[in-house]
Amino acid sequence: MNEITHNIQAEGEVPNGEPVNISRRRFLLGTMGATAGALVIGFGVPVRAVRAQEAAASMAPGTRVPAFLEIRPDNTARLMSPFVEGGQGVFTAMAQIVGEELDLDPQSFVVENAPTGPDYLVVMGKMRITGGSMSVRTSYDTMRRLGALARAMLLQAAAGRLNLPVDQLSTEPGYVVHAATGQKVAYGDLAHDALALPVPAPDSVTLRDPSQFRWIRKPVQRLDVHDKSVGKAIYAIDCKVDGMLHAAVQHAPRLGMSVGAIRNEDAVKAMAGVQSIHRLPGAVAVVAERWWHSKRAAESLQVEWSEAGETPIIEGIRAMPADFSTAAFSQRLANEPGNGKDAESKGDAAGALASAKTVVTATYHSQYLHHGQLEPPSTLARFNDDGSLDLWMPNQAPEMYQAAIAKLIGLDAAKINIHSPLLGGFFGRHFLYPSANPYPQAIQLAKETGKPIKLIWTREEEFLRDPLRPMAAVRFRGGLDESGMPIALEAISICEGPSENINGHSEDKLDETAVEGLTGKEYAIPNRRIAQIYVENPTMLAYWRSVGNSMNDFLYETFLDELADKGGKDPYELRVQLLKDNARLSNLLKAVGEMSGGWKRGPFTAEDGTRRTRGVAMASPFGSFTAAIAEVSIRAGEVVVHDIWEAIDPGSIVNPAIIEAQVNSATALGLSQVLLEEAIYEKGEPVARNYDLYPILPPSRMPRVHTRIIESGEKMGGIGEPGLPAIPPAVANAVSTLTGQRIRSMPLSHYTFES
Repeated sequence: MNEITHNIQAEGEVPNGEPVNISRRRFLLGTMGATAGALVIGFGVPVRAVRAQEAAASMAPGTRVPAFLEIRPDNTARLMSPFVEGGQGVFTAMAQIVGEELDLDPQSFVVENAPTGPDYLVVMGKMRITGGSMSVRTSYDTMRRLGALARAMLLQAAAGRLNLPVDQLSTEPGYVVHAATGQKVAYGDLAHDALALPVPAPDSVTLRDPSQFRWIRKPVQRLDVHDKSVGKAIYAIDCKVDGMLHAAVQHAPRLGMSVGAIRNEDAVKAMAGVQSIHRLPGAVAVVAERWWHSKRAAESLQVEWSEAGETPIIEGIRAMPADFSTAAFSQRLANEPGNGKDAESKGDAAGALASAKTVVTATYHSQYLHHGQLEPPSTLARFNDDGSLDLWMPNQAPEMYQAAIAKLIGLDAAKINIHSPLLGGFFGRHFLYPSANPYPQAIQLAKETGKPIKLIWTREEEFLRDPLRPMAAVRFRGGLDESGMPIALEAISICEGPSENINGHSEDKLDETAVEGLTGKEYAIPNRRIAQIYVENPTMLAYWRSVGNSMNDFLYETFLDELADKGGKDPYELRVQLLKDNARLSNLLKAVGEMSGGWKRGPFTAEDGTRRTRGVAMASPFGSFTAAIAEVSIRAGEVVVHDIWEAIDPGSIVNPAIIEAQVNSATALGLSQVLLEEAIYEKGEPVARNYDLYPILPPSRMPRVHTRIIESGEKMGGIGEPGLPAIPPAVANAVSTLTGQRIRSMPLSHYTFES
C-alpha cells in the first residue's frame, strides 16, 4: 500500500485571459503541426485525408498513433488529449501516462484538446466524454499502449537509421540508445522516418512494469498552470476570427415563452455599434461591432413575451409555470404519497422495521443548485466558403455536440468542426442540455448575418438558463435492536434524476443518478430498501459535480448519525462496527481518524477558546472511496469550518499532486453547497441572477484541508468528483452535535445558531 499525506491551504488568483486572434490561415498552420521533419501524429482540425479516414475506421480507438502525437525536432511532443481540460489536471495526467511508455518526460509535452473523430472514443472504447470522473480510469491502459506503440515506431526507425537489430536498442527519456556502442539518437531526429512506418499491432508491445515507472504515481508539475498564471490560456470566451461580430441575448423571463412585439426596436437599432436585431426561440439578440455594444443594446430591448403554447419553442424543453416556487415544490416532494419503486433491496426491511425495538423516522431535503462556473457560456460560429461550419465553444463531449448540430441544421457531421478550448470551470455544465447552450443561437446569427459571430451570455442570462442540480426529499425509516444497532433502513427518494430529465422518464427502469449515494452503501445493515418516487420537475435539470452522490450521501450519512444518536452510539464507532468485515473501508475510516489526531466527537474547547465538535461521513462514488472528518464551531451565528481531514482510496493513482488539488477543490464546492448555495425560484423565475444573491464560498471561509491518499492497489477509481460527497454530511453532523439541532437540509444558512 502506498500512502501519501499532505496538508493543503487553498490560495490562488484568477488570471485575466488575453484574447487571441485566430485568422483562418494562422489557425490551420498553428494546429496542423507544420514543423519540418516532425512525426505528425495529430491535427488540431479534423483530418480530411482519405488515408487517415480509412486508417481510423480500421483501427481501435486510441491505437492510431498519428492521431495523437507530434514529436518535434527539438524533442518536445504535442499530444492531442481525448479529454477536455477544465482545471482538473487531465492534460498533465495524459502526458504522464503516454510519456511513461513513450519514455519522454511529461514536461516536454504540449497538450491540446483533440478534434472530433473515432480515434478519440477511448472511454470504454466506444464513447468520449469528460465527466463522471472517467477520463483517466477508463483510458489508462489505452493511453499507456499508445505511448508504447509510438516508442516501438521510434525504435524501428532508429534500427533502420543505425543498421542495427531493433532488439539491441533501448530508450532513455527522449532518445533511442545503443548501449554497446554508446550511440543515441534523439526522438526529434527520428520523427520523419518513424512517420513512414505502419503502427504496430497493439498486442505486439509490452507495457512497462509499474516498479520501473519514472513519472506515473509521481507529483509531476501541472502543464497548464504557467499559461493560466500569466494570462496566456485560451478559453472559448477569448477566441477571435477575422471579420467577427459580437452578439448578446435577452432571454424570456420564463423558459417556454416566445418573442412577441419589440416596442423600441428602431431606437435600439440606432444605438452605437448596433448592426442588427434578431428574434430567436425564446430570446432576442443584438449583433454589434463590440460585445459591450451588443450587451447594452440587448438589455435595452423592450420585449412583449408571449406565454408558452402547446408546442415547445425548443425541442425537449419544459415550459416554466408562472406560479412555480421552490418552497412549494419542496413541500410537495415531502408530502408525495406512495412507497416508490425499488432501486435496491436486501433482506426484509418491512418486517425488520415492524419488529424493531426502536424506529426512527425523518424526512431530509436537498436543494436546487447552479453550476456557477466562472466562465460564462459562449460560442464562436463561422460558416466557411466550402460549406463547413467551425464552432469554438466550451463542451464536455465534442462528438455528441457534432451529432446534435448536424441534426439541428441538416449539415453533414463531417463538415462540422468542433474546437474545444480550455474550460473555465464546468462541474457538469457543458453537456447537451436543451435551451441551456448558446451554440444554436450563435449558429442562427451567423447564418442570418453571413458573418462569424461570437455570442457570450452575460452572467444574468446564464443564471436564468442554467439547468439545475436536482432537488429531492427522502423519507427515511431506521430500525434499531435492543443494543441500539441498526437492523433495518428504508429510504424513499422523491425526486427526478438528471438523466431522466434529459433523456425522458421510463416506467420500466430507474435513473441511477437519482438514487446513487443511497444505493451501494457498504454498511452491514442486514435489511435495506432504497426506492424512488418519480416526480417531474418544472425545471430543467443537469449533472452537477458528483451527480446523485452530491446530495444523497448528505442525506444518508446525516440520517445514519441520527440513528447513532437514537441508539446511544458514537457515530464514528458505529461506522467502525458496521464496516468491520470490509477491510478496505475499515482501513479508510481508521486512516481519517488517525489523520485528525484520533477521533473525538466533542464538544471540546480548542486552544483558541472556541467550543468545537467533529463530524464524520463516508462516500463511495465513481469507483473511489472516501472518509472525511470536519471540525466546526459557531461564530456570530455562522458555522465556521476549521479543518477538513479526508482520506481517499482511488485504488491506484497517476499523480498524487493532482489528487490533492482535486480533493481540495471538491472540499471547497462541498462546503459551498452545505453552507451557502441554493437556487431559489419565485413566480417561475430565479431570485438570483448573479453572485450577489447566489453566494458561493469565499476564501475567508475555506478551512485547512488535510488529505491522505491510500493506494490500495484495487481497480482505479475516479478523482475529480469523489472528494465532494462526504464533506457536506461531515460538516452537518458536526453542527448537529455542537448545537443539539438536527440538520436535515442544506444550506446551513437557513438555520439560526447561537454562538
